Amino acid sequence: MNNTVPVMEKRDFLKWFLDQYQLKRRECAWLLNFLMSDDILMERVHFVEQADYCPKALMISTSDVDCVPFAFHKNQHVTMDAEKSFHDIRLNRNEDIFIQLNFKDKHLTPQYVAVLEENPYLPVNEEETNVQQLMAEMVLERSIRTERIKAIEKQIDAALLDGDKSRFFELSEEYNELKALNEV
Repeated sequence: MNNTVPVMEKRDFLKWFLDQYQLKRRECAWLLNFLMSDDILMERVHFVEQADYCPKALMISTSDVDCVPFAFHKNQHVTMDAEKSFHDIRLNRNEDIFIQLNFKDKHLTPQYVAVLEENPYLPVNEEETNVQQLMAEMVLERSIRTERIKAIEKQIDAALLDGDKSRFFELSEEYNELKALNEV
């Protein structure tokens, strides 16, 4: 995964976060401090929303929200045991770690928004994708018709100059059909 947030920024954010908020479980602070102490691990840390879709995720909550205090997800297995997550992280230092922090008004907190990354594992909204594809096709078709209309106009002019009535009527009919489609 392409690391977009510098390690120092993530570390500074976690220091600020631990200073500002009371976590529901103290083991979470210990785990976050462990991550901060290792640059290699911090390079692999990504703050995301909906981390439960990620292959390896930590979900940590502060005392001011009504969320699960701690959860560690790895390949559809979930544990609430911080020690197990610590050992997995320590033994698998080459795996990305996606962290979802649950705290009050997090989206209004500039420090959090600065380190938040897009979750690459969120499922694609099929309906939205289909609508976008349909809209793109419609725009493309309209553009093609507009270019064809311009070409026909030139051909109509040429047919008039040449006195070619049958070609003029043929092109006029196609022109009128394309114009009608573009007006819809």
